[in-house]
Amino acid sequence: MPPTLASLVQHSALKLTVRAGADRLDTPVRWAHASELADPVPYMDGGELLLVTATNLDAENAESMRRYVRRLAGAGVAGVGFAVGVNYDAIPAALLEAAEEAGLPLLEVPRRTPFLAISKAVSAAIVADQYRAVTAGFEAQRELTKAALAGDGPADLLARLAAHIDGWAALYDTSGAVLAAAPDWAARRAARLTPDVERLRDRPAPASVVVGDSEDRVELQSLGTGRRARGALAVGTGAALGTAERYAVHSAVALLTLTTARSRSLQGAEQRLGAAVLRMLLAGQPDHARAVAGDLYGGLLDAPFRLLIAEAAAPAGFDLLTETMEAAAARSGEALLMVPEGERVVVLAADGGTAVAACASYAEAQDDRAPREGGTEDSDVVVGLSAPCGPIAVSAAYKQAEQALSVARRRGRALVEHEELAAGSVLPLLADDAVRAFADGMLRALYEHDAKGRGDLVASLRAWLSRHGQWDAAAADLGVHRHTLRYRMRRVEEILGRSLDDPDVRMELWLALKATEAAAPAEN
Repeated sequence: MPPTLASLVQHSALKLTVRAGADRLDTPVRWAHASELADPVPYMDGGELLLVTATNLDAENAESMRRYVRRLAGAGVAGVGFAVGVNYDAIPAALLEAAEEAGLPLLEVPRRTPFLAISKAVSAAIVADQYRAVTAGFEAQRELTKAALAGDGPADLLARLAAHIDGWAALYDTSGAVLAAAPDWAARRAARLTPDVERLRDRPAPASVVVGDSEDRVELQSLGTGRRARGALAVGTGAALGTAERYAVHSAVALLTLTTARSRSLQGAEQRLGAAVLRMLLAGQPDHARAVAGDLYGGLLDAPFRLLIAEAAAPAGFDLLTETMEAAAARSGEALLMVPEGERVVVLAADGGTAVAACASYAEAQDDRAPREGGTEDSDVVVGLSAPCGPIAVSAAYKQAEQALSVARRRGRALVEHEELAAGSVLPLLADDAVRAFADGMLRALYEHDAKGRGDLVASLRAWLSRHGQWDAAAADLGVHRHTLRYRMRRVEEILGRSLDDPDVRMELWLALKATEAAAPAEN
């Protein structure tokens, strides 16, 4: 706490006596200043204890003293210290009455107490307060650094920051969503500030803004040092931050910015790994891709996923879309494979997951915000989305996404799904006699093999294709071990003399199976 009039009155060496304004002794004192000017206000900043002997004052003139005191009070002077035994043996009644009338604290300074002693006492108290603030700030910095290095996420860091500022703290991602808050109740308060965070995001980092309502005073600080903010920190308090609290907040901003930068570096490494996985999938090497993907992307390849291709006229559009998808995936714990390709980006995301939903919502908002006719703005993104697929069908999904992207570009839409382009069914076309003959010829060897009781290859092939080549899921459908299914698929390749790694072969076999199924009712 800075020195106050009360602390100076309680200073045993100064022997000060309160003569007026006893109810305002908690007023902070920024400095002690001696002046005998009839009007010292032009040389005051506010918050001073003004020390006078009334050498140049008409101290016994009631009207003159009222004007003098009112002007001091209006300038924010903390109080007046009047030295007795110099020009006056006691404080003049006119000055005393004027101080009482204005509510301005008036202290009597005995002759044996020099003004210099009061100035030194104020200076020493200010230095001591600053030292305490700096010490508390360094202590907060140490605690926050320990929390950041613990690697348990931002929750502990925010909790310690909230304790240091005697308020609350919240962390936002680039979309303005609340990632963490402390205490827990602050999450609801922080969520109401999302529009302010979105406006802060559009300003070059670092940036800050003070907002708030009747509940509290809130400071928003952007995180990051690049062209765009990588998040934001909010701190809410009952009053303006003091020196120690300011140290704590600045430390938290620095640590969270470093954490964000480290995350971006790790993200770059993950992106390079993702690019290798994508290349293998496009080359028809799903097993090699799965081995490289490991724990990072392996879970993504174990379930149906979507492939999307996005392009934008300017990087800003990419940034917001990818950050929106990344934030959504992070909140739900989904894996997300994202690979830049020149002026566009390729993404593999879980079918039905939050990242795909976030992409669709972003595109819908973009269409609602700026209806376009055959063109896009620099900040707009155009997205093509494939149908759900598995690791063996990524090459086909890539083509689907490219086709959907081309249609989205022509139609002036932010997003088009390939399923929109294939809303009709191809099954009626399979009733053609030539198609049936093709199907019979392609599958005859498998049916003959099964008819001799050597295994159920046709059913196994149908299950494997319907599950997009996912071994565990297809084996579960059949009620067999995955190794059994792998053996059956090798036998299918041997009997047909064709590789199931070829997407054209898989497509032809699937159509042949569908043609066979379509012909079955007519034969019964």
